Amino acid sequence: MAEALRARGGSVLLLVSSKEVDRQALSGAGEAEVAVLPAVGLERGGWGRFLRGFWRSLVQSRALFRERAPSAVLAMGGFTGGPPILAGRHLGAATYLHEANAVAGRANRWLARVVDRAFVHFPEAASQLRAREVLLTGMPVRSSLLGLDPAACRQTLGLDSERAVLLVAGGSQGARAINEAVVRVLPALALVEPELQFVHLTGPHDVEWVRQAYAARQRRAVVVPFLTRMELALGAATAAISRAGASALAEFAALRLPAILIPFPAAADNHQFHNARAFEVSGAARLQLQAEATPEQLLWAVRDLLRTASTRQTMSAALGRWHRPDAADRIAEAMLLSLSDRPVLAALSASAPGRSTRLVSVGGAGPQSS
Repeated sequence: MAEALRARGGSVLLLVSSKEVDRQALSGAGEAEVAVLPAVGLERGGWGRFLRGFWRSLVQSRALFRERAPSAVLAMGGFTGGPPILAGRHLGAATYLHEANAVAGRANRWLARVVDRAFVHFPEAASQLRAREVLLTGMPVRSSLLGLDPAACRQTLGLDSERAVLLVAGGSQGARAINEAVVRVLPALALVEPELQFVHLTGPHDVEWVRQAYAARQRRAVVVPFLTRMELALGAATAAISRAGASALAEFAALRLPAILIPFPAAADNHQFHNARAFEVSGAARLQLQAEATPEQLLWAVRDLLRTASTRQTMSAALGRWHRPDAADRIAEAMLLSLSDRPVLAALSASAPGRSTRLVSVGGAGPQSS
């Protein structure tokens, strides 16, 4: 979104949470300004911590906006978006939100009542948001993911450029259940797919024992806790085993990457299951429940994605229907069009010395996995 808004003459401030994964992800922020807010999610029994973080974030947002008033504020999900939306609305800024999941998050359900317009990725999320207007735009995907050369990506990662690659990704924090499931199936995979290579993102806690498991089976694998240049892993992959966060699904769709989706069962409102189910029903992915992810089932599913041409073709076509390459542009155009109808804001932007229209985007990384 920052790319799309800057391309249209806006300057962008990214407001993120203090979580380590957010700071790691900011390597792709480019020229955008960045500020960290102390907001935290609402967890069971954590009302006091949530309210303190919310209030401090609101005070900090107001201070930032007094220094340089925004023309618009866009929330991308999570409670980090609440305080800036309220602070921006108080100053007369246009306010928006984007809902990435099939089940709208609590923060977005609450914010939808006060924003000017909402954007959604999954059609079923539209009816869950009581917004003045809801537009189906799809999910913005980074331009760096498009047009990747698999051979070049594999070489950059130190892999054989001609051999298939299975990507294993458990979400922003990794996923022990997925790590354990893949390690359990490694002996069988070593027998039936001896040439298969791996890129395995373990999260920070499991990297050493997972790395040792691949070494014991003499598998060629890149095993790391987190990969800043995620486009290399996605570009190198022939197939994937993954959680079902909205950003990951949008990236799989953009690259036509077939995947076995294992939703995080403790995700809020079980939204990852509903994301994965929507993809499965359309033929765009395989859905595998975590409790039922046996080595036999994973082995069959991986081999089917790697070896069966008709499966790959059908899935690729279905993935293509989920990809909306103009999602970021559609959101940016809708924002700027509504800004042009707000003469007070337009005058405010034009009269401020030495500044262009400032657009604030807020939101955190996807839900943590375990």
